[in-house]
Amino acid sequence: MKKNILIILLSHFLIFSFSQFLSAQCPVKNTAFQDGERLDYKLYFNWKFIWKTAGTATLTTKKTTHQGQSAFQSDLITRTSGRIDRWFTMRDTLRSVFTPQVVPLFYRKGANEGGKYRFNEITYHYSGGQTTLHQRYRHGDGRITEADNRTAECAFDMISMMMRARSFHASDFVKGQRTPFLLADGDRVKQETLIYRGIKEFTTEGDHPVTYRCLVFSYLEKNSRGKEKEVVTFYITDDLNHIPVRLDLNLRFGVAKAYLKSATGLRNPQTSIVKE
Repeated sequence: MKKNILIILLSHFLIFSFSQFLSAQCPVKNTAFQDGERLDYKLYFNWKFIWKTAGTATLTTKKTTHQGQSAFQSDLITRTSGRIDRWFTMRDTLRSVFTPQVVPLFYRKGANEGGKYRFNEITYHYSGGQTTLHQRYRHGDGRITEADNRTAECAFDMISMMMRARSFHASDFVKGQRTPFLLADGDRVKQETLIYRGIKEFTTEGDHPVTYRCLVFSYLEKNSRGKEKEVVTFYITDDLNHIPVRLDLNLRFGVAKAYLKSATGLRNPQTSIVKE
């Protein structure tokens, strides 16, 4: 489990609207989230055909200020527990700060995974229709690398991309549609691909199951030989909140899943609920 399960899952959800970005800053009107939102998840891992509880994750959003200007701050905290913790310990904290129009300003990921500590920091600068990303990355062996990457396209980190795309809508998408997007990760900026799978219903687990109408997407990445692999499939609510309720990750040694456990402080009615 070399990568943080929910970080990968959540960071790639709803990135299908990259083609709508027209300028380096790409401001949008936020219609999906508000100050005080909290999403809690339970993580699972499949080991030799047996599903094991892997841990928890929490995503919170609040109003803040950054260098004297109004902003939002989203924090994602993931923790392994139980038997998984004895096999692979994960203690990760991600923070993204962005304007009310969801233009990213700062990002930091601190990750303690499998006994190795890494951090990734991104500071965004905007000038003359260009975005400059100053990226600092601490590798697992302790090396720190820095890079200044410039682009005329919109570039985002994992969390700001997710929060921004929640205000987009997929009404014009057709099943099987493929969309490229630009993502800053580590000390690089890279192109990835997302494919729309259509609309499906998903029922949560537990004593009080809820059935949601969801938009389903898959995230694809290429290996060194250029062959595509489906890495993540995710289910997001087909309403104005656009929250992920189920996420599946294909790993080299198994399958991981994340299920929404609770959602509070939502901005909009949950009209995607089919049955509860």
